[in-house]
Formats: sequence, C-alpha cells, structure tokens
Amino acid sequence: MSSERNISFTAIRVKQPMGDLLICNIDARTMVDISYSDVRRMEERDVEKYLGVQRPLDQSRVKEIKSYLMSPDASFPTGVVLAVDQKCAEFDPNTNTLHLKDFLPDADQAGEHEPIPLGKVAKILDGQHRIAAFTIHEKNADKYLFDETLSEINFEFNAVIFVGLDIDEQANIFATVNLAQTKVNKSLVYDLEGLSKSRSPFKTCHKIAVTLDSVDPISPLYERIKRLGVKTKGREYSEPLTQAVFVEALMRLISPDPFSDRILYLKGKEPSKVEGNDLKKFPLRNMFIEKKDQEIALIIYNYFSCIKELWPKAWEEKDKIGNILPRSNAFRAFMRFLKLGYPELVSGNYGKVPSVDEFKTLFKNLAVSDEDFTSGHFKPGSGGESAFFKLLTGVHTIEDLKEAN
Repeated sequence: MSSERNISFTAIRVKQPMGDLLICNIDARTMVDISYSDVRRMEERDVEKYLGVQRPLDQSRVKEIKSYLMSPDASFPTGVVLAVDQKCAEFDPNTNTLHLKDFLPDADQAGEHEPIPLGKVAKILDGQHRIAAFTIHEKNADKYLFDETLSEINFEFNAVIFVGLDIDEQANIFATVNLAQTKVNKSLVYDLEGLSKSRSPFKTCHKIAVTLDSVDPISPLYERIKRLGVKTKGREYSEPLTQAVFVEALMRLISPDPFSDRILYLKGKEPSKVEGNDLKKFPLRNMFIEKKDQEIALIIYNYFSCIKELWPKAWEEKDKIGNILPRSNAFRAFMRFLKLGYPELVSGNYGKVPSVDEFKTLFKNLAVSDEDFTSGHFKPGSGGESAFFKLLTGVHTIEDLKEAN
C-alpha cells in the first residue's frame, strides 16, 4: 500500500464498550475537505440491499445553519461523529496523534480493495447538516466544496472519530444518536435495524414489513408500506402505511420493552419466555424468542388476507380520498384487535398460525360494509383509531358512529 496525501491531528483516545473512539478538533475547511455523507437509499435490486446510513440532506435546514454561523455567538457544542476506514488511519498513543491518509491499493490488491481518496476518508454518521453549512455545491462538481464566504470565521468542529466500524455498527450509532437527540424519520431508523447483525424486535418487525411489502405480489400488504417513510420510487401509487406504523404496531404484540430485548441480544443473551397474563398481553412474544419469524409473518399475512376478502372493494381502493380501511388508523386498530383476538382464536395454543377462514370468525358479528369505512365516520388522528377499535370490539356499532357524526 502507498499513500500520497495525509493529514494529522492531536487526538484523545477514549475507551468505551463498543471500542475505542478518538476525540479531536478539526477546522471547518479541513472537515469539508475530508468528510462525505453516504446518503441512505434503496438499491433497485434484491430485497434489503442498501448503501449508507444517513438522512437525505435538508437544504432548508442547511440554509438556517449557514445564517446562524454568521452570528457572533455561533456554536456547535456537541461533536460530529465520523467513521474512518482502518486502512486510512493510524493513531500514535505516544504522541496522541491521529494520522489520516488516502488509500491507494497496490497492483495485486486492486481487485480486492477500492481506492479511498483523502476527500472521502471520513464518513459522516452524525452532523451532516452542520458540516454542509460550510459548503457550497458547484455544478458538475463531484462533492460539496468549502464556502469561501465563510473563510473568515474561525471555527473548529469537535469531532468524534470511530476507526474500523462495520456497516451495522455505523448504523447502530446513527440510529441511537438520532432516536435519543433529534426528530428523525422513524421509518428510516427502523430500516437501519435491518443492517444489524444482532437480533431484536426492531429487526424482526422490519424484516416482516419488507417481506409482506416486497416479496410476494399476492401479499395483502404488497407495495403498501413506505419503507423509508416516503413514497417508494417506481411505484404507481403512494403507499397508505409507513414502516414506522407497521413496526410499532407489530412490536406491541411481541415485546413490552424492545430496547431491553435488543440490549440482551447484543450481550449474547436471550429474553425469557412469558406465560399466563404476560403471554396474553404479548401473544407473539414466545414465537419471537423461538425465532419463529416466518410464522409471525404468516399470521399477519393471513389476518390481513382475511380483512382483504371481507371488504375487497374498500381494501383495493387504497388511493381513494376518504377511504380509511387501508390507512394507518385502521391498521393500528386492526393490530390492537389482533392482540385481543389471537389468544381467543388459538385457545391457549400460542404459536399456532390460524387460517384465513379461522380469522374470519373474529369478525362474524361485525355488520359493516365497504362503504362504511369513511373519514366521515372515523375522524383523522387518535380519535378515529379509537372509534375504529371500539367498532371492532363491539363497543359501538356503525349506526352509533353514523348518528354521532
């Protein structure tokens, strides 16, 4: 290996459970020169092939930060988080010096390793908008360049640098930071869980969402889930559900504390099975612990196939204004009803996968037509979800709702 360019910083090494990290200060121009944001996107290839761990750049937010930088009290007290390939970094503990360098593979390595220029040494895991505020994009340029109008600002970034992280570790750091500190598209965060090597309720529910949305064209939820929280490119209609709605609704049948489960699996342990009332509260939990994800997916598949067959017109009119059956409020109410109905249906035989016809018995007393699933009867928001759930459980009839509205 040979290197033509390098740069050095004084750094402090910090030991943490995930591994060592390095903290250093990097001036704004240098930060722009060495960092890049690998914006997350779905590849139009096989299911679950992705690149990157970042949100798309919000230009309005960048503009606001750029204006803030011009004020005399501008400050970014929290650190940006960077990931550096181990081939591009050397830390000297004797001098507390971090050396970053580009990577140029030798001739015999060319087929195994891609070159890494100094301008793409540091991948941004957190802080892309703060860094982008110091840039300007020139037409036909292959990256954002330093904004010379800010050259007189004496500004240094507090940088946290991880060296040699795998993609799943990068995704984990991004998801953890953004769930705890900023408002971020939850569908994207749950999608990132698919990169994790460790088992968790988040990852299982994400995989089931992917399977039902993308794998089987006859799935009742085929192409109905916004995988990243926004309309999927190439689909004719906008999907009526987000992945966040799907994942959070399903997790309520699986886990009382998904984060605690996730931590246990990261430590190489497994959650304990439940029984009695706890199993009734989380009827799919033991299946999850037994790694019966396919059976859980089939339960959801059959349940919504039942709903599709009972109200085919309303189910298929997913783009019709005012039709709430395919949408979030109805979906959440149906999943709450499944939490009650599944234990009753299997009579204690938890783990059983009821057929479509067996699921239909849950709705045998529900006198509702396709035309009844309107926003006029079920208002937007939590009130509409609650009214729908009360209809499913027999607390209200559709006539009650018509009179109320």
